[in-house]
Amino acid sequence: MGSYGYSFSAAGAAQAAISFYQRRVSPLFGAHCIYTPTCSEYARQAIARYGLLRGGLLAGRRVLRCHPFNAGGYDPVP
Repeated sequence: MGSYGYSFSAAGAAQAAISFYQRRVSPLFGAHCIYTPTCSEYARQAIARYGLLRGGLLAGRRVLRCHPFNAGGYDPVP
């Protein structure tokens, strides 16, 4: 643990970055996501469940599928 009672991890830093994006950046662009849950929420859940490496790979695959020629819809973290 750090000197203030917090433990630092790369997964925790990724979670913090995603949370910042969800609260501060995403609202500026409006809702355009074709998936439920949104890609950022999917990434947050995947990293929490599988860790940074596997969760990050799942999130990256999800983002690559996000384009106008994909139907989208409900796509939970496996």
